[in-house]
Amino acid sequence: MVPSRRTLLAPASGFRLLRPLRERRFALLWSGLTISLLGDGLYTVAIAWTAYELSGVPTALTLVGLAAAIPQLVVVLFGGVLSDRFERRRVMLAADSLRALVVALIGALAVAHVLRLWELVALVGLYGIGTALFAPAITALVPELVPQEHLLEANALNQVSRPVMLRFVGPAIGGVLIAKTGVGWAFVADAASFLASLAALVAIGRHGASALTRRVRSSVLRDVGEGLAFARSQPWLLGTLVGTSVAMFFFYGPVYVLLPFVVKHVLGGSARDLGLVFAAGGIGAIVVSLTLGGRGLPRRPLTVMYLAWMVMALQLVGYATAGSIWEVVVASFGGTALLVCGQILWSTMLQRRVPLRLLGRVASLDSLLSYALVPLSYAVTAPVEAAIGVRATLIGAGLASSATLALTLAFFPRIRDVEESAEALGAQHGAAGAG
Repeated sequence: MVPSRRTLLAPASGFRLLRPLRERRFALLWSGLTISLLGDGLYTVAIAWTAYELSGVPTALTLVGLAAAIPQLVVVLFGGVLSDRFERRRVMLAADSLRALVVALIGALAVAHVLRLWELVALVGLYGIGTALFAPAITALVPELVPQEHLLEANALNQVSRPVMLRFVGPAIGGVLIAKTGVGWAFVADAASFLASLAALVAIGRHGASALTRRVRSSVLRDVGEGLAFARSQPWLLGTLVGTSVAMFFFYGPVYVLLPFVVKHVLGGSARDLGLVFAAGGIGAIVVSLTLGGRGLPRRPLTVMYLAWMVMALQLVGYATAGSIWEVVVASFGGTALLVCGQILWSTMLQRRVPLRLLGRVASLDSLLSYALVPLSYAVTAPVEAAIGVRATLIGAGLASSATLALTLAFFPRIRDVEESAEALGAQHGAAGAG
């Protein structure tokens, strides 16, 4: 029997990863954000270069990093309240408008050669506020634009574009642009990239978002408390928020502070070798996003997420024991792939299990707890390394992070009760939303 044309085309037409792009409003959002991520790639190179131009010491970049991180931690819960109180698309428009203006101002000052370090720090703080407002809103907006059965693929698509633009294309263009025209024009180009995101949000239109009840008479603290109360009532959510916060305390400082040290001083590598290590992580993120987006939600997503993150943390052990750059490259590829795998599953679980009216606040709480201990992690990494050495620090941190996640999964009461088939999850979410 000769297969029909329809049968031959079925696998291609059913490619799961691209299904969310059939939704016009999500396709607009994804396209605009992808271009904006290109600008973010320019920004990562330009901000580091500018900090060192203004002050040739590493503490300048540390100061700029703290200026971005602290406002995000302070404001992110308020961002979650706004995204649940008002139309999420408008919150994102305001946040991106603020970030575009900030970056444009940095670029204008840099082009005029009048930018000073304190001005950069202050403006980066405003940029961090914009990010804190934007992040919860986009997490909560995606379920309004995409059918529930396509949420995993939508999150996977976002994780494909992020490393491509943020770790490859953006930094490459940024380096060339800075070399040819100066660092100020890289900031100007980043500001221009926000126009794509703003245009996409405008094109989506108000009809793209559900009508949210504007609870303007309730206090911000009451709204935050409602989100906290929901998190406390859900063992799978509370346990994961607490467990991952502690696990990231062990992980973040060692990986970002000591990985460059291992490449440069332990293995004698170059800046190109460090770039190769980071690029390998980006490739791992792309591969796992394509794979997971094509296969769909696993039967036990929470367990798979925890297992992925438990093994991911052990990449620190790989860095500590590596005898060559290529071993570090392999560890970076696998570790980042597993990190992103868990992130995709976690985002999908939040969007399926949390009622839409609370999703912004829960997402902001997730962001807060995920990074609340990161500054402390950075602070203690250097003295610990000085006391016990780089290899022991990496091995101890990797084992502690992995063990924290394992203990959370094993012993937190009823944390795995949430795991059901994708169909049951969908039915539950619909009932929760109706309630």
